[in-house]
Amino acid sequence: MKIFFSVGEPSGDLHGANLIRRLRELEPTIQCVGLGGPKMQAAGAQLSYDLTELAVMGIKRVLLNLYTFWVLYRQAKRYFRDERPDAVVLIDYPGFNWWIAGAAKQCGIPVYYYGAPQMWAWASWRIKKMRRLVDHTLCKLPFEAVWYNERGCPAKFVGHPYYDETSERTLDAAFIRAFAAQPGPLVTLLPGSRTQEVLSNLPWILKAARLVGQQLPGTRFAVASFNDKQAAIARRMVREAEVDVEVFVGRTPELIHLAHSCIACSGSVSLELLYHEKPTVIIYYASRAVEYVVRRFLITVKYVTLVNLLADEQPFARNPRPFDPTAKDAAQVPFPEYPTSEDKSRELAQHTVQWLTRPDIYQAKVAQLAALKAKFGHAGASRRAAEYILRTLREEPVVETPTTRAA
Repeated sequence: MKIFFSVGEPSGDLHGANLIRRLRELEPTIQCVGLGGPKMQAAGAQLSYDLTELAVMGIKRVLLNLYTFWVLYRQAKRYFRDERPDAVVLIDYPGFNWWIAGAAKQCGIPVYYYGAPQMWAWASWRIKKMRRLVDHTLCKLPFEAVWYNERGCPAKFVGHPYYDETSERTLDAAFIRAFAAQPGPLVTLLPGSRTQEVLSNLPWILKAARLVGQQLPGTRFAVASFNDKQAAIARRMVREAEVDVEVFVGRTPELIHLAHSCIACSGSVSLELLYHEKPTVIIYYASRAVEYVVRRFLITVKYVTLVNLLADEQPFARNPRPFDPTAKDAAQVPFPEYPTSEDKSRELAQHTVQWLTRPDIYQAKVAQLAALKAKFGHAGASRRAAEYILRTLREEPVVETPTTRAA
């Protein structure tokens, strides 16, 4: 059996690697091929291109890489025609993955979307494309499966694969001991896994850190960078901001574990923060034009942070409003969040200072996160997804289409 993967995000590379390991445990002779990242390759996948190098955001960056995307698409299309894999598995990365799904469908190859696009949050009109191009939708969040099934897309909730990684990870005990021996509480700064996110969010995060440090001089700060390139950017920004912050690469789990609290860019890291029960304030900075379009025409949920959506029994809203720290129910939101085009560094600092100076409020937040973790923070998504993929492939043979017969 041969499965073709298309994975373009660093987090997707992690989830793809775990899925490949589970598939190979259940079916030792399986071949996993396609487009992915270094973690998938380490798990045994035979990759023709590191697609995580093209984890881009924004129209300009997509256009700059359009030729590369086109070449990879044509190569995949030829591969589907000539090699006939048993299935195509897509992880995240909507846009390019629609091309891959369309090419697979032309060849009658079943398509699985593992970690489906968050259509329920924005641009829900794309559901027609989902129905046309995807045979099986494997959902990370419980309300996702309900939403997709109600709209005619076969969907199954398997759980969030992030918890497979967090539950199995071994932290560097020596690093933790050495870092914990230093005086002062640590605030960990998480500017995102994409370079564009770092460029957009880290300046405001560092400004907030400086405000916290001015009020509480004994506080320590550390940036958790995804790679060396982003660490170099972070160090330059730290120098320009004239703030005392250390920068580390490959130490995100340890720095979250060590943290008293965190300031983070919105993303899947919020699930790891929930797993470690770390009070965190979230920022996601975008241009004023992008913020207006998203709020006015696209967003259909109350929050941008996954953990906040999990905690809300009714996450969907016709006219969602931004998080308001002065609202009566503000404390019920696990992670205060600020998707914004404005300077929210003062708000980020205020939440952090409050947690550092008010043990009662801090412990209440930790208890809230612990209860939410007990409800949703369970491992096993990768195995459930692997079992589902293998079971359904054995049940449904590849469909022969006029295109495949002509080939």
